Amino acid sequence: MLCPPVRVCPPVQHVARQGQSVMKKVMRIIGRLNIGGPAIHVVLLTDLLDRSKYQTTLVTGVEAPTEGSMRYLAEERGLHPVVIPEMSREISWRDDLVALLKIMRLMRREKPEVIHTHTAKAGFLGRTAALFALPGRRKRLYHTFHGHVFHSYFHPLKARIFVHIERLLARYTHRIIAVSEQTRQDLIAYKIAPPEKIVVVPLGFDLEPFALCAQHRGALRQEIGAREGEVLIGIVARLVPVKNIALFLQAADCIAERYRHVRFVIVGDGECREMLEAQAQQTSGRDRIHFLGYRRDLPRIYADLDIVTLTSLNEGLPVSLIEAMASGCVVVSTCVGGVPELIDDGRTGFLVPSGDVCALVERWEELLERPEMWPGIGEAARQSALQRFHVERLVADIERLYAA
Repeated sequence: MLCPPVRVCPPVQHVARQGQSVMKKVMRIIGRLNIGGPAIHVVLLTDLLDRSKYQTTLVTGVEAPTEGSMRYLAEERGLHPVVIPEMSREISWRDDLVALLKIMRLMRREKPEVIHTHTAKAGFLGRTAALFALPGRRKRLYHTFHGHVFHSYFHPLKARIFVHIERLLARYTHRIIAVSEQTRQDLIAYKIAPPEKIVVVPLGFDLEPFALCAQHRGALRQEIGAREGEVLIGIVARLVPVKNIALFLQAADCIAERYRHVRFVIVGDGECREMLEAQAQQTSGRDRIHFLGYRRDLPRIYADLDIVTLTSLNEGLPVSLIEAMASGCVVVSTCVGGVPELIDDGRTGFLVPSGDVCALVERWEELLERPEMWPGIGEAARQSALQRFHVERLVADIERLYAA
């Protein structure tokens, strides 16, 4: 895996001109700033939208103890989100009603012209609050689907209820935003909104730390006691059912006995951790499987991972793969959601069928037998990620959308 120097554009910085008034108030609402792409996305947009044109209020709920928090990212950028403690992952009619009333009160005070919601809970509460708190007032509602929860998350009956709620709210939403074309096609198939109302705005991130990851090489290997020549296969994901980490461990069990020089690294935490650790203890490579929990030093992690895998059942556009590609890692992922738009199979990474442990094992074996493939694939992946998913493009896309 090679990470040669690369030119990365500096972050977008907008400074309001003296005496120039703010044109639009934006209220950006997300269910919670738990670890993952949506939290990074909203923090960057809140910070980097042109401040001579937009004044943004970021509203968030609270994270569950097992989810991990990315509020530190907002604090590092000098942002102070409005926190509504009652807005959380779990459905609670009492708490959700209190959260709705608090958002309505905040909207009446701030009078935003643009309300942009992210994730399902915030999409429901934020758009509902806008309809009741600002009746008749000129406003535009936007909602971003960072994937969707219409399958592989909940019982089919609950999923159908969510579909009907989204269809109703979409009637009052100016634009529905999907992070990938596949997510857009899914929303069209579920009849969430007419096709002309749904637009694609891919994710964008500050990828410079990942592009320059080589400076950290060797640190992770030393941390986990990996010897020179050992191969590290990793996964970076929340340890929740939809990520299907059990498949990763099944494949690791198949690989571990034959390839004694391979170690497996699992970065993340969540409700399934205890069960997954128990599963790992039953594998033949139990002494070479490392659970690292949540980590904030991801460039340091990716610098030493040779192969990065994602085994999800459902995805929008996974940030972990974008970061891994920007770091020059060889990526192997299940072919779900927007992943095929991210990976050019055989050129910038590899795709395997969802739930197919044999296909995943075969792909790992091929890569382990042909390490000479890694540098070319890693470099192609890195260039693709840096060109397509940088934050400057994201900010420009959103500003054009708001101005249209």
